[in-house]
Amino acid sequence: MAKNYKKKTENKIVKLFEEHVRNKTSFLFEIEQFEEIINFYSVHNELKKALSACQAAEYQFPYSIDILILKAQTLSGLDQDEEALTTLELAENLQPNEPEIFMLRGSIYSIIGEFDKAIEEYEKAIDLADYKDEVYHHLGLVYQDMENYEKAIEYLKKSISINIRNENALYDLAYCLDVTDRKEESITFYTKFIDEDPYSSLAWYNLGILYVKMSQLKNAIKAFDYAVVIDDDFASAHFNLGNAYLQNEQYQEALNSFVRTMDIEGPGAELYYLIATAYQHIEEFELGLKYHQKSSKLDSLYHEPIFGAGICLGKLDRWYEAVHFFNKALKINTENALYWRFMAEADYKVGNLVSSLDAYEESAMLNPMDYQTWIDWSFLVYEQGDISKAIRLIERGLEELPETAELQYRITAYFLANGMHKDGLKSLENALVLDFEKHIELLEFFDDIKMQKALFKIIEKHRKENL
Repeated sequence: MAKNYKKKTENKIVKLFEEHVRNKTSFLFEIEQFEEIINFYSVHNELKKALSACQAAEYQFPYSIDILILKAQTLSGLDQDEEALTTLELAENLQPNEPEIFMLRGSIYSIIGEFDKAIEEYEKAIDLADYKDEVYHHLGLVYQDMENYEKAIEYLKKSISINIRNENALYDLAYCLDVTDRKEESITFYTKFIDEDPYSSLAWYNLGILYVKMSQLKNAIKAFDYAVVIDDDFASAHFNLGNAYLQNEQYQEALNSFVRTMDIEGPGAELYYLIATAYQHIEEFELGLKYHQKSSKLDSLYHEPIFGAGICLGKLDRWYEAVHFFNKALKINTENALYWRFMAEADYKVGNLVSSLDAYEESAMLNPMDYQTWIDWSFLVYEQGDISKAIRLIERGLEELPETAELQYRITAYFLANGMHKDGLKSLENALVLDFEKHIELLEFFDDIKMQKALFKIIEKHRKENL
């Protein structure tokens, strides 16, 4: 019923209609002209004007099914659902086998939450409609709204089996399969779909999303890459390709994808943040800082780029500025343990020792499962000469994370530095059992060559005994 007509023509007809209404002069239009006027108003969300045009059209063509359906659509858009249903009843009396009547009635019932009635109406439309894939798609959506995902999947698959290019049904099926955690089935389905239609960019895109969720990044990259080769203007595919590259530590490729995304849909706070993150990873800290700041200017409450700016400033040894940015991030998100840990480091770098210790304590309280906080905090105390307190801090960390090799190696170092050799050898044995390869961290802790040699002998003895 809706037509592809030029905007200039639309405006001319609408202008003529409005002149007649304004001057209260009589007029006659063809049905097609009324349809154009009503559709124009609907597209521009001027539903009251659309309803006025519907009423004028109905006066001239009281038995037109097309006008009655347009009127019902407009009434529904105005939340006048009872009037819309009454209009559809009149339309059905005039033409009982018009599938559009049942489709629209099903849509109205679905909107107002009367799902059983909506299903009944859509089922009436199945035998009458030429576009059965759309009917099945709408049935799937009703079941999705009812959270009956099994039924929703059943009908969405029916829709796609009839029309393999129904991209909306494809998207909704991906959602339902994701909600029900049927990832393997989803992959099988999309692979089969792609075999039948290898040029569906959306199918490749959805397959990529699934692979990301299954941590199969190489497969995800391949799928997203196919999607953008098929449709180079597919912004979401470029964006997710960039994310997959980022997770796979292919930072230059990630940058290229994010820049292409920006070419298509323009800048955004998240996009700038991801570009900054990629620059950060390739140690282009000035550019990372620039894009983190661009991101936070677009969204002043987006704390991740503010924190990222602090990281870049720290890498550039601009610690006073880093303190400012970390503080700013913490004002927005005070419960972030990682932010407190980096705040502690920055405070230490500028000589705010008391603030640094307080920040480490806050970080450990918020996330005692972050072993790096215990190591960094204890090392600051160790550097101040309080080895006993450094030991106690690592012991607190081990209460939370007893199987963490890094903590066992660190407490070994503190025991040995404090002359507690028996305790040191015991914790060293624990550390070597947990992760032999990380013993290098212990050797690097000591500058004393004699200590390194003595430790190396013990470590070698353990290695030979446990071959």
